Parts: sequence; structure tokens; C-alpha cells
Amino acid sequence: MPTTILERIVTIWTAGGWVMFPLLALCILMFFLAARLLSHINARGFLEVGEDEWMDWIHHPERGRGEVGEMIRYTQDEARSADDIHARFAEVACGELPVIDRRLSTLNTVVAAAPLVGLLGTVFGMLVTFQALASGGGGKVTEAMAAGISQALFPPEVGLCIALPGLVLVQLIRRRRQEYAAFLARVESRTVQNFRKQLPAEAQAPDQEAFAGAGRITGTAFEGVMAAPVPA
Repeated sequence: MPTTILERIVTIWTAGGWVMFPLLALCILMFFLAARLLSHINARGFLEVGEDEWMDWIHHPERGRGEVGEMIRYTQDEARSADDIHARFAEVACGELPVIDRRLSTLNTVVAAAPLVGLLGTVFGMLVTFQALASGGGGKVTEAMAAGISQALFPPEVGLCIALPGLVLVQLIRRRRQEYAAFLARVESRTVQNFRKQLPAEAQAPDQEAFAGAGRITGTAFEGVMAAPVPA
């Protein structure tokens, strides 16, 4: 029984012509790339760590575990200013996000190629059909036309069946990438806030004076706008 089912599957698959084999290769490649990319993103460990946990690691970097803990320790180790922290988080983002973007672009290309390869099968199937019509009448002509129609209709259907789940996978991976980028931004913001809280009071004074000066300038400008005469 299993042998009969396998033979039927092979027969139906080969009825689509030689284009079915590139489609099979694209299908395998697409799921392989998607699984590898999802595994790469999930290996960063940000989905397994709660906000309270990584917030505690920011205050106590020695407690950090996994990729997230290592990143927190790296961004805080011997950091002398907030600019150092920003630079290290930028380094982490530049080391991870472009790799994800390149692999996602490759996956997009494979997904987009599947329907096009299916349309190529349609073209070859129509050619077979027209050649059968041009050869004259007879039973063999009918068989050739049936084979040509099968090659014209089956590959695009398979190509679309490959592309549809591929689009779902692309959107899932793109969303996971955005979640990772947002996670890096949140950790960076909390790390900078924690660093500034640990600064001595005299080191925080210039920032506070600059902020107060900016407020005074903004208030003066606002008062000037309110006191300006309104043209008739």
C-alpha cells in the first residue's frame, strides 16, 4: 500500500514536466533557509528572558546568562560614558541585524522565484501542446496534448503552493527581527539610564544645567511668541 501511494505521488509529480524538479529544490531550500534564520534569531535568547530579569542583569551584570547576559556585560564593561554604551550597542546591532537582513533577502528571492518557475512550466507546456496540434490527428496527438496541458497547469499551481507558506514565513521572520531590534533599543535605553544614575552628583550637574538652560531658552522663546503682536 505505501509503495502504491508513493508511485502515484511520483507519477503525479512527474506529469508536470522537468520544471517540477527545480520547484522541489526551491521548496526544500526555502524551508531550510527559513528554519535556519528562525533558529539564528531565537538563539539570541531575547524571547526567553523576561523584562524583570534582564532589568536585574543591567543592575547586576554578573548575574546575566546566555547571549543577553553576555551582551549586557560587554556593553557595560569599563564604559566611561553614555557614548561608550551607545557605541557598543551600535556594534552589537551592526553585527547581528545585517546578517539577518541578508538572509531574509535571500529567502525573499527564493519565495519570489517559485511562481516564476511555475510560469516557466506553463510556457513549456503550451509549446508541447502547440507542437501536438501541428503534428496532425491521431491518438498520439491527443496524448501529447494532454501531457502538454498537464505541464502547463500543474507547475504554476505548485509554485503558488510553495510561495504562499513562504510569504507567511517571511512575515514571521521579519516580525521576529523587528522584535529583536526593539529589544536592543530598550536594553540600551535602560542601560544608559542606569549608568547615569550611578554617576556622582558633580558629574550629573553639567547635564542638568544644560537641560535647565534648554528649558529656559525654550520658555523665553515661547514667551516671545506669545508677546508678539498678531497681524490684523
